[in-house]
Amino acid sequence: MSENKKRIWILAFRQGLAFIVISAIVALAVNQFRPGRINIVGDWSAEARFRSDDGNLMVIAFEEARKLFESQDATFIDARPEGQYHQGHIKGAMSLPWQSVNDYFFEIEEQLDSSKPIITYCDGETCELSHELALFLKDMGFNNSRVLVNGWSLWLKAGLPVASDSDADEE
Repeated sequence: MSENKKRIWILAFRQGLAFIVISAIVALAVNQFRPGRINIVGDWSAEARFRSDDGNLMVIAFEEARKLFESQDATFIDARPEGQYHQGHIKGAMSLPWQSVNDYFFEIEEQLDSSKPIITYCDGETCELSHELALFLKDMGFNNSRVLVNGWSLWLKAGLPVASDSDADEE
């Protein structure tokens, strides 16, 4: 490669690098001064993501949820789509699919006891359905709404009681 081509490539590399650095600085500056900025550094754990609008942690520990289930001192609500609920759910849990919350909420509202914890769950560490549902329930006056992160998978793994439509067919 000739010396001239080498200089052109070095110059192009430096200009590209300078462009990337300047773009990053501008993006960080814009983010810093805009309303509702995105935190660059912070706690990105599943538990930290599940906070109410007032900043309170909405996550319930698995063992605490288990104890409340065993003592029947909580209401469990499955936030997954109705089809998944029918395939299997925590025994005694109600179905309130987040995608259809406006259609089904008033049907189950009378069955909810605001003095008892309401534990919403879905499946997967990144599933936001239960968090959105818990926030909705809190807005509807059920202030003791909590989220069991990755609830369905943890429940199955622990071998705790489950139910499905096939169980109802057998009865």
